[in-house]
Amino acid sequence: MRIAIALLLIALPLAAAKKPTAAQLEVQVRRLTEERDGLKQRLAATEDLQQELAAAHKARDLARAEAEAARKETDQVRAILQENQGGGDALLKEFQAAKQDAADARAEAAKLKAENEGLRTKVSASPTEGDLVVLAEDIQPARPINLNRVVPRLKSSGLFSGRPRGVVVVNVLVNEKGEVVASRLIQGLPGEGPDVKEAGEACVEAAKKIVFDPATSQDGKTRFKVWQGVGFYLD
Repeated sequence: MRIAIALLLIALPLAAAKKPTAAQLEVQVRRLTEERDGLKQRLAATEDLQQELAAAHKARDLARAEAEAARKETDQVRAILQENQGGGDALLKEFQAAKQDAADARAEAAKLKAENEGLRTKVSASPTEGDLVVLAEDIQPARPINLNRVVPRLKSSGLFSGRPRGVVVVNVLVNEKGEVVASRLIQGLPGEGPDVKEAGEACVEAAKKIVFDPATSQDGKTRFKVWQGVGFYLD
């Protein structure tokens, strides 16, 4: 009996020593709270990873669909090229024609530049009867006499019926007698096509039939040769 009492007396202090204090409980609560928050963060990260994985799968499927569509389009293009093996030759011919047109345009530009330089040389000297001069304040331009009676005519029937409308400007070279010795188109109708081209050509030809009072000096005593524009309104 004494031995049992002695063991009981020893166990009571030990039990009292094992009881956690308020501070210890608070530390345990804090640790459990941190563990809970950590679990929440890991759970949220896991959900984000799942969403990113789903987005990656969707992007992969979309890329596969786009690749398949591109493959089909490539096959179609390859088939078209095989059906039109002569297309390359046609493109080459068009390129060569465009290259030739560019060379002609450069040659024409060089010609006009030479003409302008010649005109500037003549302008620097006192022009005489029949000289080609540039219109300026001291030159009275040539005056068309029969412009209202000159009508551009097309090869097709009808006068510009159902065709593009607008203003066509032709540059004419009028000599000292008032005669048109050359004409060229400087502004055609807007757009493209055979009708527009034909209208421009008709105006160039019509301009050759215009009769002018020649360009003269301010006193009217000296007559000159000049380039000047003539407009045709097509309605």
